[in-house]
Amino acid sequence: MQVSLEQWSALIAVVEQGGYAAAAEHLNKSQSTVSYAIQKLETQLGVRVFTLAGRKASLTPAGETLYRRATVLVKDAEQIESVAGQFAAGWEPEVHIAMDALFPQWLMLDILKEFSDEHPNVRIELKETVLSGSEEALLTRSADIVIGGRAPPGFMGDPLMIVGFTAVAAPSHPLHHLGREISVQDLRLHRQLVVMDSGKADLDRGWLGAQKRMSVSHVGLSISSAVAGLGYAWLPELKIKDQLDQGTLKPLPLEVGGERTEQLYLMYSGADYAGPLTRNLGELIKSRAKQCCKAGPKPV
Repeated sequence: MQVSLEQWSALIAVVEQGGYAAAAEHLNKSQSTVSYAIQKLETQLGVRVFTLAGRKASLTPAGETLYRRATVLVKDAEQIESVAGQFAAGWEPEVHIAMDALFPQWLMLDILKEFSDEHPNVRIELKETVLSGSEEALLTRSADIVIGGRAPPGFMGDPLMIVGFTAVAAPSHPLHHLGREISVQDLRLHRQLVVMDSGKADLDRGWLGAQKRMSVSHVGLSISSAVAGLGYAWLPELKIKDQLDQGTLKPLPLEVGGERTEQLYLMYSGADYAGPLTRNLGELIKSRAKQCCKAGPKPV
């Protein structure tokens, strides 16, 4: 006969509550019921779990090992019951998110911390995308929630935030030493830093009239390249606040087009079939993004 979870729970309660009487009160059972559960456990396993020193029960070496294993076993059982309850309530077991690299990382991580604290058994997959990568996630249904700059035909989105871009370069860059406003012809003579599309469409973002170009895989690498003096770029203001404050990057004094904006949207790949947890997370993202915009920029 196998030891029941109720018996393992009695063992844990006796250890953690400091005795049979306290364990019985904690479990809302009689002391004799708890005592019988431990005796039956010892009989079934053929080992002594507790030794009595006066009126105090102490774990034997075997009992110490069994107690540690029992705590894991009972917690696993509780999680299984919780997951089963989620399935019964129609909750999905996992949520996949595709997030444009322009969306603040710190904000998404704060959101996911809040969400996972409330739903600890839900698996979360977060993927960062660039340009058409978000559209691709929608079309291939590889993500449940998608944050991107535009929706392909057949999809609709809710506005999340407007991201501002500024043309910048390191203070040592030659463009900062012309002593005048910078023209389009000036830009053509220097290297532009470009973030590559994570999707298959191979789209570009921003002015691309430069004869020289350096393509990098993500925004963070573009920022580091600009700070290193490798070129100029239009970079999201939220992500370069520290560099601007520290003077490692400076806005370029362009004649025109030095600043621009892009709207980010939240979209569901299966709007009519999105589960309740996916919807809950989507509403949390929208709410927190709205609060963030009201509070003002924060470095990423």
